Amino acid sequence: MKPPLALYVHWPFCVTKCPYCDFNSHVREKVDEAAWTKALLADLAYEAELLPHHRLASIFFGGGTPSLMPPATVAAIIEAATSHWPSDPDLEITLEANPSSVEAARFAGFAAAGINRLSLGLQALNDPDLKLLGRPHDLAQGLAALEVAQDNFGRVSFDLIYDRPGMTEAAWEAELGRALGFGTSHLSLYQLTIEPGTRFAVLHAKGQIELPDAETSANLFSLTRSMTAAAGLPAYETSNYAAKGQESRHNIAYWTYSDYAGIGPGAHGRRLGLASERLKKPELWLAQVERLGQGMAADTALTPAERATEALVMGLRLGEGIDRNWFFQQTGSRLDEVLRAERVQALVAAGLLDDSGDSLKLTLAGQPLVDAVLREIAA
Repeated sequence: MKPPLALYVHWPFCVTKCPYCDFNSHVREKVDEAAWTKALLADLAYEAELLPHHRLASIFFGGGTPSLMPPATVAAIIEAATSHWPSDPDLEITLEANPSSVEAARFAGFAAAGINRLSLGLQALNDPDLKLLGRPHDLAQGLAALEVAQDNFGRVSFDLIYDRPGMTEAAWEAELGRALGFGTSHLSLYQLTIEPGTRFAVLHAKGQIELPDAETSANLFSLTRSMTAAAGLPAYETSNYAAKGQESRHNIAYWTYSDYAGIGPGAHGRRLGLASERLKKPELWLAQVERLGQGMAADTALTPAERATEALVMGLRLGEGIDRNWFFQQTGSRLDEVLRAERVQALVAAGLLDDSGDSLKLTLAGQPLVDAVLREIAA
């Protein structure tokens, strides 16, 4: 059977740059949509030539703000992808969207183009925090967009950022309770972090923005886990929650270190034992695709140790953790070869890791500390 392939398509443009965002996103007054459609199709064809023996399991349009794409461009990419590769009969095709009224009006067009799963960037459920987060929509627009999304797509997820400045447990309990009442089958709930190079990093360095203290953050995380589980959307990854069978199959491909291809500015891929990276700046990527038929910045062979470390970093985020037999089959390395055994034992004793022998996973106490745990245990 042909191995599955996840395809990521990056649309780098946004209406505004959010102050917390460190993604490859850019604000441009005008975009030559015909040129961009042609270039994305060329970049896709380049990847397809490299990967003739795969089957397409998922497509994910991310950004930036891919809901700014013309639905006709989305349709053309889906048609091309499914002609390059045989696809699963239940092919998952996700598009990220921002809930401004202009983009919401396009939702029916995206559904007609083939999108069957929408991920909506609500981010907060009150206007003051939406303003703080630099979002270009207000709450009324967000809720209207969610309603339109649920009318047009069989599967809908939305994002919220919590652990925001000044947030209390009572405030988050009320907001999350409201979110769970909207009836979607998937939620992505992210704790706010200060990323280098962002506007929030500048404000934080000046003392003009302050996140909740460590104890409050831990309590907010525990509250999130308990409320989502009680509502039938348990965590299946550090920041993602879903009803059974409604998990994002595309993102699971990343976390289980399956093959994925990325096209568009700044897109990354992992396929054929190589780490691919596209040029980040949109104008440079576009010029190179027009000249060479692809937007590659680098295609680097991964050593066995690098593959094993990446699989560890991704896999430990999953609620089910890492199965040792799966890890060997996926990477050709044994899990214990990339672990510092003494640190694993210490974190097991501290109640942050569960090492059953067959698998390694984070405990509930360890899950919000995944990055710190990985720094400790990765050899």
